[in-house]
Amino acid sequence: MTADSSPDRRLERALAALRGLAVGDALGAQFFLPANYPLLQRRELPPGPWPWTDDTEMACSVVAVVAAHRRVDQDALARSLAEHHGAARRHEPAIDRLLERIAAGDDWRELAASLFRGHGSWGSGAAVRAAPLGAWYADDPQQATHQAEISAYPTHQHREAVVGAMAVAAAAALAADPAGPPSAEALLDGVVALVPKSAVGMGLRRARDMLDYGDAATVAAVLGCGRRVTAHDTVPFALWSAARALGDYERGFWTTAQAGGDMDTTCAIVGSVVASAKGGTPPGEWFDRVEPLPGWLR
Repeated sequence: MTADSSPDRRLERALAALRGLAVGDALGAQFFLPANYPLLQRRELPPGPWPWTDDTEMACSVVAVVAAHRRVDQDALARSLAEHHGAARRHEPAIDRLLERIAAGDDWRELAASLFRGHGSWGSGAAVRAAPLGAWYADDPQQATHQAEISAYPTHQHREAVVGAMAVAAAAALAADPAGPPSAEALLDGVVALVPKSAVGMGLRRARDMLDYGDAATVAAVLGCGRRVTAHDTVPFALWSAARALGDYERGFWTTAQAGGDMDTTCAIVGSVVASAKGGTPPGEWFDRVEPLPGWLR
């Protein structure tokens, strides 16, 4: 076992991704408040503390489960998601009800498969919690995508939601390369090669072709930035933004947030991928303003 694949090193990387996720999530959510709109345009921080949303809550369960089991155990993940579910954390309504029923003892397999007339949820919830898995499996991006696929099913079983999770995990794994982060082009090329054909995959190819665009609003208008609350409307833009900001957390955050849309989700994805890379740690002042990670995780 190499130093980079030891359990301690894997957990260290996963926690780095989780911290980046929490900062992006909590700070991004602050700009849904009308009083903070002017601050966003000036790239100024609102006063703290910044509470995180369901995105961080779910990602904490992913980290706890993979740390305990050294892989994704779906039953353990479903239990943890339900046990630590907070109704005030802005869950998708359907996922909120699903977690309540799992907590009551119902089978997650039947519940998740029955959502939206049997199609499953195609929201971005599975994608936004996936980067810590990618960081954990930085030595094996293919395994990262496999574990992310497994991790999606307790809540999100639509193909696009599953592929969205795979894409984010792949991006985090590639970004966490101990030799240093790849170029933006290499990152997106690597992700495209690791995910199956899908609307998410098509969006990622389009994102790869738009890397030389400097205007995030234009890119968001083409790729989507979460306004439809679907994985294929969220993940391609978030990974476009992350790919262009590896090593620069602040740049990644502000570029993503100023495009609007589902800012807590897109900023959480960008923050988690950028924080997976060497030099991508969020500013200490930012993390100090974020609600502490839950005691049960520590």
